[in-house]
Amino acid sequence: MTAGRTAGPSRRAYLGGLAAQVALASLVASGVTPISRAATPAPLPNRPLRLVASFSILADLLRQLAPPDAEVHALVGPEADTHAHAPTPADARWLAQADLLVANGLGFEAWLPRLREAAAAALPMVSAADAIEPLRRGALPDPHLWHDPARVRQVAQLLSLTLQRRIPAQAGLLRERLADFLMRLDRVDADARARLTRLPDDQRRFYTPHGGYAYLAAAYGLDMVTPMASTGADLEPSAAAVARLVTLLRKTGVRAVFVDALRDERLMRQIAQDSGAVVARSRLHGDALTRPGGEADSWLALMAHNTRALADALRGPSRT
Repeated sequence: MTAGRTAGPSRRAYLGGLAAQVALASLVASGVTPISRAATPAPLPNRPLRLVASFSILADLLRQLAPPDAEVHALVGPEADTHAHAPTPADARWLAQADLLVANGLGFEAWLPRLREAAAAALPMVSAADAIEPLRRGALPDPHLWHDPARVRQVAQLLSLTLQRRIPAQAGLLRERLADFLMRLDRVDADARARLTRLPDDQRRFYTPHGGYAYLAAAYGLDMVTPMASTGADLEPSAAAVARLVTLLRKTGVRAVFVDALRDERLMRQIAQDSGAVVARSRLHGDALTRPGGEADSWLALMAHNTRALADALRGPSRT
């Protein structure tokens, strides 16, 4: 991933550069299809767009990129676990009324195919995963792609181009909103890079029980230890598993233990105490935004919070 820009060109020049960068032809040539179920989008009614995202982080990206009057709804809202979501009749009604569905893909929303069938709507869908090359966990792709600004840049370009195809009369506005978002993304990325890439090698290792931060670790050269990672709500590890983890953290010199915002911190505090690591003062936000006004109520705020929390904990005082 290239370093984020600390000082960008003028807005007009930035827009001009983006025009070539995000041309639809380049995406098509690379095998990316902006709309997975609609080769030729149907004309839209003369009303604001109705957009549905599978979860809060994608909904926020849509709000940044779509026209300001678009109606954006997240099936799984802030501070909720997408893995554990149980679709409701209201979800099906949202899909039946929507103009476009945006999902993450890579198995993140295991419940979504059945929901789409229940909605019985010929709803175009775009998958964020279509825009990126995923990391893998063994044989399986890792769905948590939103923790890497470089991949979010690709997703944002895909979403913007998809919207431009749906409402070509507003293509200029959509390109402008994309440019604004990418400039803010670059600032967050540059700040994170300045904080994290300068850490000494012995201050780059951290532990979290949630395995969703591999993209973030790879983006900034960190070493994430996740032997007890789960894919949803917390699992209750056995005493033997906890003992093995404590031994591993001691041997590998893990500097900080992080608690995920959707998970219980009591076990993590015990593990940190037994291993000699430090529990970070700030939780990481993994699969969901906070409610409006919270510390991670947008994707940009989530990235800024997580990278600052990592930097503060990893460069903190030596373990005792």
